[in-house]
Amino acid sequence: MNLKLLALVALGLPGVAQAQAYQCAIPGNVPTPRADLPSADQPKRVLPIGSYTLAITWAPGYCRAHKDDRSARFQCGGGNRFGFTLHGLWPDGVGKDWPQYCAATPIVPKKVIRDTLCLTPSPQLIQHEWAKHGTCMGTTPAAYFRSSTRLFAGLRYPDMDGLSRGALTVGDFSAAFAKVNPGLPVTSIRVTATKQGWLDEIWLCLDKAYNYERCRPNSGGLPASADLKIWRGRR
Repeated sequence: MNLKLLALVALGLPGVAQAQAYQCAIPGNVPTPRADLPSADQPKRVLPIGSYTLAITWAPGYCRAHKDDRSARFQCGGGNRFGFTLHGLWPDGVGKDWPQYCAATPIVPKKVIRDTLCLTPSPQLIQHEWAKHGTCMGTTPAAYFRSSTRLFAGLRYPDMDGLSRGALTVGDFSAAFAKVNPGLPVTSIRVTATKQGWLDEIWLCLDKAYNYERCRPNSGGLPASADLKIWRGRR
């Protein structure tokens, strides 16, 4: 196995160490993902891009819910340990709909998958993000993942262990997240949780130049007053 510690990756991508991937061991033979295609429920939509969303996942919470899923073995099994992971960079539309599955695409190149795997720890999710979102951005897989990785690498994180041990609301968490990320206003942060109230994802609202902007009304996420719990996992 090729052991890749994010502290080493951070030499080339400042901030990745703060993304809390504590240890990531890439296997010598990374599974090849399946093609990801539009469907009746998820149709092709070629629409203008009005803004972007950067989605990041709280991995301990994800693994709590998916620890027995075969597709989650790399992220949740073995010696790999993650904090926040990169879900993806999503183009949003101008109106209520967003572009998706804009062009037929082959499997993401193996090198791109390996380069991205310690940030987005699922070859199938990497394929999905490129097929559904990246193909609408007029770029290549390598350039698309460089853009999302650069944005992800610039983030810092509050004391998740400390926040998990007391009463917490979505507003409290958003304020703590904004505090450690100068230039990121609370109004650019949306937080999602499971039905049981456990932290699931953070969605950051970006304009077309990838600057933070106020999230649009009714664009998802919980109200600031909602209670929030943080699952610590093996920490």
